[in-house]
Amino acid sequence: MSKPLADRIALVTGASRGIGAAAALALAEQGAYIVAVARTVGGLEELDDRIRAAGGSATLVPLDMKDSEGLARLASALRERHGKLDILLGNAGIGGPSSPLGHVEPKAWDDVMAVNVTANWHLIRAMDPLLRNSDAGRAVFLTSGTAHNARAYRGPYSASKAALEALARTYANETASTNVRVNLFSPGPTRTRMRAAIMPGEDPATLPTPEQVAEKIVPLCLPGFTESGKIYDFRAGKLLSFQPPG
Repeated sequence: MSKPLADRIALVTGASRGIGAAAALALAEQGAYIVAVARTVGGLEELDDRIRAAGGSATLVPLDMKDSEGLARLASALRERHGKLDILLGNAGIGGPSSPLGHVEPKAWDDVMAVNVTANWHLIRAMDPLLRNSDAGRAVFLTSGTAHNARAYRGPYSASKAALEALARTYANETASTNVRVNLFSPGPTRTRMRAAIMPGEDPATLPTPEQVAEKIVPLCLPGFTESGKIYDFRAGKLLSFQPPG
């Protein structure tokens, strides 16, 4: 029996660990060929072993998300090899500093925006033609509840995720008449290294695993998923619309 993502190409950023690695493996288990992007070579190699053990295949791309020229080269390579991109999962992100806005160093602010926002814009810019070449291009970007619940001392991260949501919804509107569908996924608190760094006193056993979260990302990547411009809230367990009335 054919798997639902057989013959489909999936690009996953931040794929060396956490939700990115879990999502890459989950997509591979459903038949997708994985293009795994991350800075950490060792983590990518571990992911490759897991994908192969599951009967899947992957291309490993050691790349810093701030390397916009590298992202453009990756798009060119995908065009030459596959001629399309079926799934784009924009997962890579950094937590940034936990401090009052007035104490945030400019470099720390710039780094958060570069990875969480600008890199995803470069991804859209580079991969949009390839997604449009797919019969059912699917783009999913990971956001956070802090985009709407701006907590004290988490300003750079909150601002970056709010900007990412605006970026993704704009892209959804721009592709409304195409085969591309663009959505956001909000995992909520998850048992990841980033979460542990931000909340060191939290018991990780009380949080869902990246694998549990990734299981809910896969449906948004299927050809039959036709919603666009929406956000899936993992904790609520449902798809939400944040489009303003009128």
